[in-house]
Amino acid sequence: MTLWNGSYPFYPGANAYFPFDTTRAVIVTVFLSMLVTSIIILPGIPGRARLFWFLRLVLGLFVGAVILTVQFTRDWETGWVQANTSYKSFSPVQVNADIGLHIGLAGLNVTLRGNPVKQINETINYNEHFPWSFGADYDRSYSQGLEKGLPSPILYVAEKFSRQSPCAVHGQYRTAGHYVSLILWVAFCTWLISTLLFSMSILLYGGQMLLLTAILILFSLLLFSTMRNTLKCPIHFGPAPLRTDYGESFWLTLATGLLCLLLGLAIIILNSLQPERLKLIFSLDRSSEKEVWDKSCLPAEPSCSAQDGLVVPLGELCPGTATRL
Repeated sequence: MTLWNGSYPFYPGANAYFPFDTTRAVIVTVFLSMLVTSIIILPGIPGRARLFWFLRLVLGLFVGAVILTVQFTRDWETGWVQANTSYKSFSPVQVNADIGLHIGLAGLNVTLRGNPVKQINETINYNEHFPWSFGADYDRSYSQGLEKGLPSPILYVAEKFSRQSPCAVHGQYRTAGHYVSLILWVAFCTWLISTLLFSMSILLYGGQMLLLTAILILFSLLLFSTMRNTLKCPIHFGPAPLRTDYGESFWLTLATGLLCLLLGLAIIILNSLQPERLKLIFSLDRSSEKEVWDKSCLPAEPSCSAQDGLVVPLGELCPGTATRL
């Protein structure tokens, strides 16, 4: 048995792909907890208002969860390629692997997964993150990857996005990520304000804030699409090119923005054309209760009033005798 079990102490093993994103799991858990807690009180809501209240709750939590989650996802733009490529630098040994590129707002991930995973007496399953958010140094992360001796395909892809790369895309993606993240945080705040206004039964202003949320979300997507450019230096692994396209986070954000747009416009239109129906949706139609209350306040018969009980005809008064003191 050798020292360090036959491995080099300064070169750690493979950074395996974690089965799920912990940040996304925490956010989803928090919003699901809020949903479950609200469902507990659902049986206490009477009649048809229960369905409308549940739909409003699900839609509201969905919009908030999406806006918050996509801030930390790394699949705004993704691409995969399967190729035979060299595994280590200055080595003729080649492996068959899937190489994936996942671009987010705060950085990118490069995935290397062997086909099969066990090849050349090693487990080929890597997922390396290279950040470019505020307070992060992309070139430093790339240099640390060189020091750790990461596989050549990962370093080759990561080098395309470095500051010194002739592809000149580092600044574009970094700037786009910063501004899109900032706009989405503002959209999250407007969503909170709209939720507060709806809870206070201020429907028109709540719809306007929801419409503003949709505009901010769609503007962030437009900004991301405008500032990202096709790589001037295409990524090739032999004859196989690695091409990227919009990922799940982009399309999910687009669907959320369109949903907020439709809901905001619907609330504003209903408020101007059919306000009673809008109040019914938000469980504010209490006209029947008002009618019952008004009827109960009216006297049942005119003869039952207090004045009728005090007025007596003079002829019906009983004669009485007076006693001189």
